[in-house]
Amino acid sequence: MEKELLIHICGWVASIGLILGYLPQAIQTIRTRNTDGISLPGFIMMAVGGLAFMIQGLLIENYYLFLTNLITFACSVIIFGIKIYNDYYKKPKA
Repeated sequence: MEKELLIHICGWVASIGLILGYLPQAIQTIRTRNTDGISLPGFIMMAVGGLAFMIQGLLIENYYLFLTNLITFACSVIIFGIKIYNDYYKKPKA
């Protein structure tokens, strides 16, 4: 197998695996708005990592890297927003 073909296959497998691994958590959080078990520092770091990989993907013209991390970054930002709302703005029920 040619090296370039192997690189593309690995890129697609990694992209699909990461997206399919990440989306269920994002979808569940968006639907339920439950963020009790989610670590805020963890999601901040995941968003920072996703943003850095997006930039790297653009710079080296690796669109698998860019697209995968665009999707995971967007999910991280949405979950981060819900987490912030739940932790700091939602009033506890008496």
